[in-house]
Amino acid sequence: MAYQRESDAQDSYGCLSLKDLWIKRKGSMETEVIDAVRRRVAEEAYAKKLRLVLRKAEPGYALVEMAITEDMGNIFDMVHGGAIFSLIDEAFEISCNTHGTVAVALSMTVTYHRPPSPGSVLRAESKEIYRSTKTATYDIKVTEGNGILIASCQALAYRKKEKLPFL
Repeated sequence: MAYQRESDAQDSYGCLSLKDLWIKRKGSMETEVIDAVRRRVAEEAYAKKLRLVLRKAEPGYALVEMAITEDMGNIFDMVHGGAIFSLIDEAFEISCNTHGTVAVALSMTVTYHRPPSPGSVLRAESKEIYRSTKTATYDIKVTEGNGILIASCQALAYRKKEKLPFL
C-alpha cells in the first residue's frame, strides 16, 4: 500500500503500524542497495573502458548507455557484437543485483537485429520479468537514440543467498 503522506499511514495517535514501519524500512533498504550498486558500477574498470553510463536503476531494472566509438569496430567496420554484448551484460548485471543479494548469469541468448549507426548512442534497458528465490529472468533491449531496435536478449540469473559484498 502506497501512502501519499506519511500521516496517511498513522493511526489516530500518530503511530505507524508494524506493517507500515516494514514498508518504510523496505523502501530505505532498496534505496541503500541501489546507491551501493551505483557506487560500485562507477568504480568498475571494464565499464569505464567501454564508457558505459548507468542512467537509471531500480529493483529489477537498469538503463545503461554506451556511445559508439571508432575503436569498437570489427573487420567489417561495424560495431563489434562483443561491445553490444558488454552493454547488455552491464544492464543485466545491474538489474539482477538490485535486490541486495548476489546474482550471476546462468544463460544469455542474444539476437542481433541490425548494426547501429556509426557514432550513435546505444541504450540497454533490462527488465525483470520473473523472479523466484533461486532464479530470475530478464528481458533486455538495445536501441539507438531514435528507438530503433539493435539487439534483444533473454537472460537467466542464479540468485545466491549471500548479500552483496559491498553493502
